[in-house]
Amino acid sequence: MINVQKAKQWLPMVLAGYLVLLSHGATEAAIFTSEKEIERQARVQWLTMKRSMPLSPTERLQQYVECVAYSLINTLEEPYLSMDWEVIVFDDDALNAFAMPGGKIGVFTGLLKVADNQDALAAVIGHEIAHMTEDHVMERAKKESRTDALVLLGSAATGIRQDLLRQGAAIGLSLPFDRRQESEADVVGMKYMATAGFDPRATLYLWKNMAAQRQGGQPEFLSTHPSDDTRTGDLVRSMIPSLIQYNDAREAGKRPNCGG
Repeated sequence: MINVQKAKQWLPMVLAGYLVLLSHGATEAAIFTSEKEIERQARVQWLTMKRSMPLSPTERLQQYVECVAYSLINTLEEPYLSMDWEVIVFDDDALNAFAMPGGKIGVFTGLLKVADNQDALAAVIGHEIAHMTEDHVMERAKKESRTDALVLLGSAATGIRQDLLRQGAAIGLSLPFDRRQESEADVVGMKYMATAGFDPRATLYLWKNMAAQRQGGQPEFLSTHPSDDTRTGDLVRSMIPSLIQYNDAREAGKRPNCGG
């Protein structure tokens, strides 16, 4: 479980790169000046997390997650293929993973309880990588409203709501994507995992597990994520081409064996 006091320290810093100019009344255009600036802020956030949060309890677990992540990364096209990628496992119970601009991937150990095999983990990491390759970060940066950002900052800074703090990666490292972006990341991520030789059918298993972990969900129109039924339907419709890619990858000798 995320320590509230520790979260108070690192979560506002994670948000600061996105929000600092808002407090001075700056416009959205002034906040997100360039991709290079966003990547610079992401590097600061990444280093802050590495210093502030406990890392993987075992080298074997770190190697396992790296194996899955780099199997996916090796299927990417330029400029993403040659990016300076870094994969870190954070020792925390939150069900979260994220990919940051500049090629930084974080996986929380809590996620491995539901993504409990290499194919399911590939579904999660592929989804997060797709947010980067489909340029969702820049899209979101241009659309992010001042009001929403300030609400997020206030929630993160107070430390009152434990459930908000537990969504630290989803909020601080990746301010919410909209439903279109989430659905697109599902489909593109499934393509990545199939091309790498991971079984795309694991996406359905994964989201079933995720749904079972929730104590109750909010209506789809109140959420940035698709509902479980919508998400499953979109994945099923994309399953046949992904299975073709998967079979082609297996015939070409792509058979990841990361363990897990």
